[in-house]
Amino acid sequence: MTARRASLILVRHGETEGESSIRYHGRNDVPLSELGRAQIRAARAAIEKNRAGGSFERVFTSPLVRAIESARIIAATPPPIILEEFAEVHFGEFEGLTRAEIRARFPDEYARWRSDPLSPAYTYPGGESRAAFATRVERGVVRMLSLWNLESPRRAADALVVAHRGVIRTIVQTLAGAAPEVELGSIQILEYSGIWKPAALDLVGHLDAVRE
Repeated sequence: MTARRASLILVRHGETEGESSIRYHGRNDVPLSELGRAQIRAARAAIEKNRAGGSFERVFTSPLVRAIESARIIAATPPPIILEEFAEVHFGEFEGLTRAEIRARFPDEYARWRSDPLSPAYTYPGGESRAAFATRVERGVVRMLSLWNLESPRRAADALVVAHRGVIRTIVQTLAGAAPEVELGSIQILEYSGIWKPAALDLVGHLDAVRE
């Protein structure tokens, strides 16, 4: 049997009122800013321009409002499926702070963190370990694929994920072995035809017209 072909389009939410571009918001549930909404509208236009059209088969999102709102801007239907596993990492005492503020308030912890920021062994003070975060997101990937059911003989259809930098990086790494940068409002595209392959990573050209 020929493997089903499908695309997974992943979009990071836009800028927030809490300044996600400079502050470490993990579990802080901050809404999109007007700039963030403009970024996501630009992402929607870029996706629509490069897709054959039609609704997504599935839309998956983090439980945080900045991701849910972004998903609804991109796709009016179907209703988003909220996956708790796709919440951003819990930054603990770093939540809401800039890198400079973290360095000033927690100099020793900052040094440990920055020596290897993505080390699975690192745990944010009062927050989540990188290893636990990765394991959680990987569970979410399994759940997402079971809900999408790529082994169905139905015609090919795309799915959308709207989430956070760390979540999207983990999904792309888990499925396709790549490590994109994942800017706010950026687009990643993975293609499936029996195996996952990156089709496009770190698409940001659509954001040029809405940069501050």
